[in-house]
Amino acid sequence: MVAVNSENNIVNLRGELSKELVFSHEIFGEKFYNIDIKIKRLSESYDVLPITISERLIQDINMEKDNTVDVSGQLRSYNKSIDEKNRLILTVFAREISVLEDEESKDPNSIFLDGYICKEPVYRQTPLGREITDLLIAINRPYNKSDYIPSIVWGRNAKFAKTLKVGDRIQLWGRVQSREYEKTLETGEVLKKVAYEVSISKIRKLNENNNEE
Repeated sequence: MVAVNSENNIVNLRGELSKELVFSHEIFGEKFYNIDIKIKRLSESYDVLPITISERLIQDINMEKDNTVDVSGQLRSYNKSIDEKNRLILTVFAREISVLEDEESKDPNSIFLDGYICKEPVYRQTPLGREITDLLIAINRPYNKSDYIPSIVWGRNAKFAKTLKVGDRIQLWGRVQSREYEKTLETGEVLKKVAYEVSISKIRKLNENNNEE
């Protein structure tokens, strides 16, 4: 059985709008826009994450830069042709958004995913000996669509994650992060790029009947 429901991909974000709205696309007369949200980490650095949002959600919302908002939705992926190569693009597809009205304690960046390992895990160690496993998770959507989410696991969870096989069903909890890196072109030019991934804090493997193994 393939798990497909609206609860298998849940993202909640709280942060400052760091850009102005930019038109993205239109589907059946409904316009969608892109905007970035800046979320503070415990380390005092920031994640800057892309959001895709319908015009119907923001008719009565002040979307000016630097406003603080709560966003809930799903982390989605799509392929985009860049320099004649297909690139996996990630965005948070907003289902709800509101301007922050109070200062109540709340995790500003959380995600839950229920999906399947779709690529062999890649285990490695940093020069300082920290263990890391890279995962690619397929999250099913209705109408035979799937989102492919790059994820990273640290420490003792990395040891567990490296034993996972393609097709294994897992649940994971963590946060969505942005990561800057440099790419050197054949010309020698160095480009600064940004990658998006899920940093996993908790992970478990499931049987198809939803029981934890």
